[in-house]
Amino acid sequence: MANSQSDAQEAVLVGTVDISAAGNGTRMLLGDLDGDGRMEMVLKQPDGGIDDRYVPHEVQCLTAFDLEGNQLWQVGTPDPEVRGSGADMPAQIWDIDGDGNLEVVCVMQDQFRILDGKTGALKQAYDLPDPDAHDCIVSCNLTGGDHAQDVILKNRYRKMWAMDKNFDVLWTHEGNPGHFPWPHDFDGDGRDEILAGYDMLDHDGKKLWSCLPLDDHADCIYVGNADGDPEGPAHIVIGGSVTVMYDAQGNELWRYHGSKESQHVAMGCFRSDSDEIQIAGLDRIERGRNGIDGMFLLSSKGEELWKENRTSRGWLTIIDTLSNWDGTGQDHILAYRRRGGLLPGLYDGYGNRVVNFSVDGYVVYADLLGHGRQDVIVYTDEKASIFSSEMCDVSVSISGRPLPQNKRLSHATLYPGGEYPEV
Repeated sequence: MANSQSDAQEAVLVGTVDISAAGNGTRMLLGDLDGDGRMEMVLKQPDGGIDDRYVPHEVQCLTAFDLEGNQLWQVGTPDPEVRGSGADMPAQIWDIDGDGNLEVVCVMQDQFRILDGKTGALKQAYDLPDPDAHDCIVSCNLTGGDHAQDVILKNRYRKMWAMDKNFDVLWTHEGNPGHFPWPHDFDGDGRDEILAGYDMLDHDGKKLWSCLPLDDHADCIYVGNADGDPEGPAHIVIGGSVTVMYDAQGNELWRYHGSKESQHVAMGCFRSDSDEIQIAGLDRIERGRNGIDGMFLLSSKGEELWKENRTSRGWLTIIDTLSNWDGTGQDHILAYRRRGGLLPGLYDGYGNRVVNFSVDGYVVYADLLGHGRQDVIVYTDEKASIFSSEMCDVSVSISGRPLPQNKRLSHATLYPGGEYPEV
């Protein structure tokens, strides 16, 4: 398996944006806030009032920029003492009220707030159901409407609260919900079931089934049809103490024991010479300041296809599936926060780095301009670097139409789960 950055194709840098006005320790959300056919960037800074970086944080400040670097609005004041958080930051972008325009929702100052995506103006605010209900925000459809207007909030590891569009509590769940519960309509009744860590919940909060005994908690959840039929029944892949696959009825299909801590999983057809769906994973082999991690790839049946043998140290890699980087429709494994001298990159299903990004940082991706392929933004506290597979003008919308906010963008998390194919 090749780790060499020199062997990879260089992604094209098409723009840079000064985002330092958003403050330190931010993470980025993407959405077409003004409907102009181009994505905008929203930087969320956590509050600095809690010393433990893994305890849930509220949002201290939100700052919106366009792709040319113009600051569109800012809500809150950046705190120069903030250094970030190892947990999720409770803010998302989606059309929560169904008016055809995107809102930015967040937990700020002990309230769940709905902001106008264009201006940042406050549209609605609700009291939280519990002081600790702000580890993350999950949009879902629990009540059977024509789009997702319901909300799930949770504390770090023990309890969830489900609210309807009026923020009335529908139900609560106590258990082991993992980092980011995943909503999906598994039974086709027009309402989402919720995979809350190792528990499958019906839309009304009733527990349908639980995974066989698994240690610790669910770090990452991916949903998709491993047989390659997008119309077929969904399979569920969970990363945590081990990597497991379940069907929607709660039957365990396989369990992979070849990793110590499967922190991230991702589904995709990563090999261009095969139509088989594979499962990519990230194993935290040794934790700690001088720790080490490694990627691995499994077949749809849970068989190990390859495993990375890193020659540099680094244990905080994040991986995800990135489809259609260059317009060919090919799936790649996106890997970033690699450390040890490894910059963010795209890998194929044989472990070869095929695309290299020339700067380091956190990564978000989307079709930024409506040109039918994925673009990548690598960002630090000071700068966002915009990359594409070929030169393009970030000031011009290719489609000329408002860009859809797909499910992955409206369910942003530090522990990227998802659905395959992407919805």
